[in-house]
Amino acid sequence: MTGLSTGFGAAEESPGLLLWQVTNRWQAAQRAALKPYGLTHVQFVLLASLTWLEGMSDEPVTQRALADHAVTDPMMTSQVLRALEDRGLLVRGPHPHDARARALTATAEGRDLANRAVASVEACDGDFFAALGDGLPSFARALRTLRG
Repeated sequence: MTGLSTGFGAAEESPGLLLWQVTNRWQAAQRAALKPYGLTHVQFVLLASLTWLEGMSDEPVTQRALADHAVTDPMMTSQVLRALEDRGLLVRGPHPHDARARALTATAEGRDLANRAVASVEACDGDFFAALGDGLPSFARALRTLRG
């Protein structure tokens, strides 16, 4: 008999497969929540992260700092930021202290969109993770452990 040589007796025992399946369902829910705003999930994450980071400090936000915060690939981040800039949602200008870096600033339209979209994203998360009930804080701790 041929088949997959796995250490698991059933697919439901594989944490990697389960994570893949759950992630796919969560991403589909997020895509639906973000569709009315014309944002992909990564566009939302970067725009919301920029808006949040700007609110936390008077220092300019660099593309590198944003990519680090969002844990995104710097090259992909650059491409997504270009698309957001083309839509007028952010501006990439000269950095006041580092000639090699660009300072990112969300426009008023970008901040407004991020704040409207975050309400839908958080409501989507609330619905999606409601099945965990009182286990949600433990689940979030486990995710932070895996994120590192």
